[in-house]
Amino acid sequence: MLRSGDVVLAKVQFTDTFEVKTRPAIILFEELNNAVVAGVTSNVNMQGIPLTRKEGAVRDSVIKLNYLFTVSSAMVSKVLFHLSREKKQRILRELTARLSQLND
Repeated sequence: MLRSGDVVLAKVQFTDTFEVKTRPAIILFEELNNAVVAGVTSNVNMQGIPLTRKEGAVRDSVIKLNYLFTVSSAMVSKVLFHLSREKKQRILRELTARLSQLND
């Protein structure tokens, strides 16, 4: 069972191609054998929430909250580590701020 805040390796399809690759992602929530995830990139020049080697990442990375998608739980091949409570709260704050635009 996947937990919110798990950093996983998952097969994902990129938005600009039909190619599927295994990439790191953050589990936001799992429901009915599907997981809603946020992508992670090692391109630290991209906008997002930093994720460091000290926190468990293979290399310094960025959590991309503008890259959310749903994958089948079967597409998750491995749990790498779990985010700290503080990092999960930061993700929640930033997602909530973006979603609050629905109130406009």
